[in-house]
Amino acid sequence: MRNLTYRLTIMLFGTYLVGAGCVHHIHVTPPSSDRAAASIPATVQLEVPFLAIEGADHMPGIPLLEWPSKDLQQTIVEYFTQRQTFTSIGTEAGDMRLVVKAWLMLFAPDRYLYRVHLESDLVFSGQGPLKTYAAEGEAHGSSVRWITASDQEPIAEATAQALHQLAIQIEQDREFVIKSTHR
Repeated sequence: MRNLTYRLTIMLFGTYLVGAGCVHHIHVTPPSSDRAAASIPATVQLEVPFLAIEGADHMPGIPLLEWPSKDLQQTIVEYFTQRQTFTSIGTEAGDMRLVVKAWLMLFAPDRYLYRVHLESDLVFSGQGPLKTYAAEGEAHGSSVRWITASDQEPIAEATAQALHQLAIQIEQDREFVIKSTHR
């Protein structure tokens, strides 16, 4: 009996170790960016209330992704700081808030397709959205997901595309935002 208990314990522990190794922990660094033609003269608080992951990683036997919204939030802060879209951007209270809801969707028709979708609201404190934006990026990965890098590289590429689109949209509204602050 003692030998059976020992074997079951070893099997369960081995299953736990194998299962724990099947999670791809994603960390995205901000892509290098162009500079904004002119900064929007406002301090901005960035909020990323959620990052949903949908698609092929939820099928049995497929490695799961773990990409915390805090990582995406830090990436966005660093990206907009480098780009100088605003006077400053961070997680502390500011003149405005940029609320970014994010989805990472995986499709597996042949090679994996990674799509990052961002829905963003630019908001003055205590008011409804001043402007709403949607941006998307996508990248192809490999046909298998054996290691974290096979997910991380296409996710980083799709995120870079989505952030670039979002920044351009916001920067095009610079004059509108400035006029709205002086109402």
